Amino acid sequence: MPAEKALTAWARGARYAGSKDRAAVRDHVYDVLRQKRGCAALGGGESGRALMIGLIRLQRGDLAALFNGVGHSPAPLTPEESTVGPSYDGPEVPDWMLGSFEARFGADVQSALEPLKQRADVFLRVNLRKGDVTQAINALGAEGITSEPFNLADAALLVTEGARKVARSEAYLDGLVELQDAASQAAMEALEVPNGARVLDYCAGGGGKTLALAGRGEAQFFAHDANPKRMRDLPPRAERAGVVVECVDSDALAGLAPFDLVLCDVPCSGSGTWRRDPDAKWRFTPERLEELNAVQDKILDEAALLVAQGGTLAYATCSLLAQENERRIDAFLSRHADWAEVYRMHWALDTGADGFFTAHLQRQ
Repeated sequence: MPAEKALTAWARGARYAGSKDRAAVRDHVYDVLRQKRGCAALGGGESGRALMIGLIRLQRGDLAALFNGVGHSPAPLTPEESTVGPSYDGPEVPDWMLGSFEARFGADVQSALEPLKQRADVFLRVNLRKGDVTQAINALGAEGITSEPFNLADAALLVTEGARKVARSEAYLDGLVELQDAASQAAMEALEVPNGARVLDYCAGGGGKTLALAGRGEAQFFAHDANPKRMRDLPPRAERAGVVVECVDSDALAGLAPFDLVLCDVPCSGSGTWRRDPDAKWRFTPERLEELNAVQDKILDEAALLVAQGGTLAYATCSLLAQENERRIDAFLSRHADWAEVYRMHWALDTGADGFFTAHLQRQ
């Protein structure tokens, strides 16, 4: 079961726990999952108790004070638990993936993956249709949310204090800001959106990237997803942002084509976002990677048919893996000799944002 689902189920049955307690439990669980191998090594096992012991040792906490058996405290450590085994300071990824990351980062693999052990920052995108960066900072500040410009994208803000208040803030509810990672914003800023262009987000999901594009240009925006239910939040989000987005079923796409820009933010491992969803890396399998590669190829082939002559097919993932990034582009170009790559960009975790990849293709 995904961690978020398990935590939600626990919270429903733990009415005695207040909101701060539930938030603390969630933080403990995610802190362990981000560095589970290190916690298991220092805690002497992979049981819940052992992992928490390991986490406290990693955080240099006072085990004797926390595990004392008083009240709701866990039982004191046994002699075996009091013995600290050899620590683990390697990459916090499954063994089967290490070769792929070494091929991607070479000798720098350890430092490249080190950020996966830490919590991700919270970023906002300023909706430039409704205000500028300074106005957004001031509006958020009036509600106890401190933020500052982040240099990865023009409209990006890094939240430094009060992140839990964002979703209830007037700035958010009025559409002045949206939650969006800075690397994702930068990838959207790399795309040209000419006035009057017809733009299709082929794998729209909740529509965050559609709205990022719509915030920068006066164009016609269309959103599609193989599972239309994923787009259920898009209409109210678009209304809040002050933009018009037409949600399109698969059967209607051919009749609306061609499009000047087709964005394919494809399903992927999400390895660039594993700080936010750390249990995903422990559930990921080689078989799932193969399935995703097949889906990614299929999406590119289908979306290419919808692009106007001279238009752009944009491919994007929140993945760090070459199998989902460069290799998919190379495979597409080997199947389609009349297409060429005109832009490619990686955002690594050392930028402070999520890992992200994008490539732009054009028919020759």
